[in-house]
Amino acid sequence: MKITEKLKNSNKNQEEVRIAFLGDSVTQGCFEIYKNRNGNIAVIFDEEHSYPRYVHNILKTLYLDASLKIINAGLSGNQAPKGLERIESDVISHKPDLTVVCYGLNDCKNHNTARYTEALNGIFTALKSSGSEIIFMTPNMMNTHTSPSVTDPDFIEIAEECAGNQNGGFFDAYINAARELCKELSIPVCDCYAIWKNLYENGVNVTELLSNKINHPTREMNSIFAYELVKTMLKKEI
Repeated sequence: MKITEKLKNSNKNQEEVRIAFLGDSVTQGCFEIYKNRNGNIAVIFDEEHSYPRYVHNILKTLYLDASLKIINAGLSGNQAPKGLERIESDVISHKPDLTVVCYGLNDCKNHNTARYTEALNGIFTALKSSGSEIIFMTPNMMNTHTSPSVTDPDFIEIAEECAGNQNGGFFDAYINAARELCKELSIPVCDCYAIWKNLYENGVNVTELLSNKINHPTREMNSIFAYELVKTMLKKEI
């Protein structure tokens, strides 16, 4: 991708390289969930262990002299249509050289793939018009069952809904629709969902790889996103 050339020449050209990340709570850097003193559901936010931060650290290791800026436009609870609404203000206004888009976890609860792909199409069109390179990253799997460690009735209800979408094939349908759209538009795909599915099919309890046991990967599993994204960036043929 062109992004690697810009990273390589950043110091020589005295140009800042900007990489934006557009997505939901996983992109933002959300992990465990809990009930606050008012009884409302709250989320632990840990930017240092978000995958955008991991990508920054890897690229700074590889390109020591590069001037690199990360724009994290992840937002908890966000869906692709909302991402489209804020693409100009939260991403394009920063003039990114590359934008990583990751949606699906929250979208699939609607069981409306057309709404999802229409929003993704709008996002990709806007980014292409702005001159940003694009990578679509497929998200992680959700829980496949309710973990014994989930005991709060509200959390159990959320876990059961997510497991239903995962096991019922609804989430698979969303990911497949996104893959087809990206193929049609020649958008590079970093297919992390396929990696999670492979783990699951080889007997890994992927539910226990989620920090909230529902849909947020652990800090360790976030590193998969980062390494796969950097590998995608390094592909010359894209």
